[in-house]
Amino acid sequence: MAQHTQPEPAEPSIVEANRAVLGRFAFDDSRDFEDAKRGFLGTAADPLIKDGERTVWDLEAYGFLSGECPDSVNPSLWRQSRLVSDHGLFEVTEGIYQVRGFDLSNMTLVEGERGVLVIDPLISAETAAAGLALYRAHRGERPVTGVLYTHSHVDHFGGVRGVVPDGAEVPIIAPEGFLEHAVSENVYAGTAMGRRAAYMYGAALPKGPRGQLGAGLGQTTSTGTVTLIPPNLHITRTGQEETVDDIRMVFQLTPGTEAPAELNIFFPDRAALCMAENATHNLHNLLTLRGAQVRDPHVWSRYLTEAITLFGADTEVAFASHHWPVRGSERVIAFLSEQRDLYGYLHDQTLRMLNTGLTGPEAAELMQIPPSLERAWHTHGYYGSVSHNTKAIYQRYLGWFDGNPAHLWQHPPVQAATRYVDFMGGAEQVLAKARESFTAGDYRWVAEVVNHVVFADPDNADARTLQAAALEQLGYGSENGTWRNFYLMGALELRDGAVGTPTETASPDMVAALTLDQLFDSLAIRIDGPNSWDASLTIRWILREQDRPITLRLHNGVLTHTAGEGPAVAAPDLIVTLDEADLRTVLLGTADLDDLVASGKAEMTGNPKAVRELLGHLTAPDPDFAIVTP
Repeated sequence: MAQHTQPEPAEPSIVEANRAVLGRFAFDDSRDFEDAKRGFLGTAADPLIKDGERTVWDLEAYGFLSGECPDSVNPSLWRQSRLVSDHGLFEVTEGIYQVRGFDLSNMTLVEGERGVLVIDPLISAETAAAGLALYRAHRGERPVTGVLYTHSHVDHFGGVRGVVPDGAEVPIIAPEGFLEHAVSENVYAGTAMGRRAAYMYGAALPKGPRGQLGAGLGQTTSTGTVTLIPPNLHITRTGQEETVDDIRMVFQLTPGTEAPAELNIFFPDRAALCMAENATHNLHNLLTLRGAQVRDPHVWSRYLTEAITLFGADTEVAFASHHWPVRGSERVIAFLSEQRDLYGYLHDQTLRMLNTGLTGPEAAELMQIPPSLERAWHTHGYYGSVSHNTKAIYQRYLGWFDGNPAHLWQHPPVQAATRYVDFMGGAEQVLAKARESFTAGDYRWVAEVVNHVVFADPDNADARTLQAAALEQLGYGSENGTWRNFYLMGALELRDGAVGTPTETASPDMVAALTLDQLFDSLAIRIDGPNSWDASLTIRWILREQDRPITLRLHNGVLTHTAGEGPAVAAPDLIVTLDEADLRTVLLGTADLDDLVASGKAEMTGNPKAVRELLGHLTAPDPDFAIVTP
């Protein structure tokens, strides 16, 4: 990793605030540490998981967490990171094992009659393969007889080719709608999400007390090969039962909770309940900081009630796709009930406040979790937060506009910043006052006001230095792992420049899983609208595998696609006959249509330049766009 500017120490006000946290919560409660270590069987001998010469995961990177909490870390976050950094193979209950600490998520292995069912094979093929090897080292060379994706986020399917050999045919189970949501999330807005995810997980931060030490839900994301094998067995209803390799499963569909396609699983023969990512040892995100569609806390809460009703009395151990299990029927029900009440309280109280006229930031500042819930460690905002979840609920119901007409047509950031700085007497005057605020410990205000100077003049070194210092202190005081990472990444990039996006989620497997509709939609997103206003192109694709042609039309700066030849379809400039696989290569730019025609793989009639002209109207996304500067 490149050398970066050394971070500054924690300021006295942050040190004092962090020490005050020690008196607020039950740090002498060791039950989570006992639960997290229970069932430990061993870990990998080699701490480095590699893709060739490149390290994609280092099991020893967080060894520093064994020490005392330093002044530069919120003690609550330090505690959570210590718990989450435990790595190895753990027995959950008889016949169910988890590989933890090998990626952001857990990989669960359920033993069947002949082999093992793999649940949620991590982000990268390399980490998943290492996890499977660890399991086999302790439990024998059992074949993988099935795979189950609990939901549509990449940390729960990306490593599948690390556990399923090429050409192997096994059941791949997923909730209804999984593939559509999995590929659209990682392709449509994938570049923007990936760039922001670099901030969310602190991708470029050095690991240590003044850098990255976790993300609350897990430590960070692996950087190996993202893969995908489409499911071949879909769960379409709650109560659906399936048996794979003599493993009986009863499913509960939970769409719209932590993911748009998600499910919980009860194993009746093991009295075990897999809660996917619907109940973990933290407050989860309703709107993740990397960006996503806002999740529904009301339905989330209701599905947790349903899980308690359906499975609570028969469950002796509950485990999830992150963190550690909860054991004992009484404790499981209490855990699920508190998680249920947490999301229900946030939802209902935000609605109550917005109906009194409070805006999202106002409601977030006033929102307080009931003391009885806050005393439970698993309700703390290590990944989601009370603040940004409250704003997300406001956004879900009322959108970006707070009703104040002064906010209806504001200047964009750079233009507004220039005017603010001018109104405030110029950059030097702003920085002088901001330094006084920094000395007083008002880092929130420093970050807000100096941001205007940075956006008005991004080359102002004094402004960047002060802004970085304020963000750094906010990070040191944060209980939330992803807030800490965002603050510290902002400080790093202000000091050293942009670091880009470390992981490409729109991998070949992901793109190959796009339906043709999704592929056409992903191209439409990339059309340079203003430079295509006068373009008028129509291409008809005749696919040998289909009865109906597909017509692609660029007009008014919009790329549309239509099946058949109805009244909504213009006369084509070009007609191309080819196989669907070859069409995909042409649209993705990996093959040239002229070459396909020359080889006999395609036939065309009409304007031969039409495809090249169409592709010329596409823009490329920027994985290194600015975040803390204009």
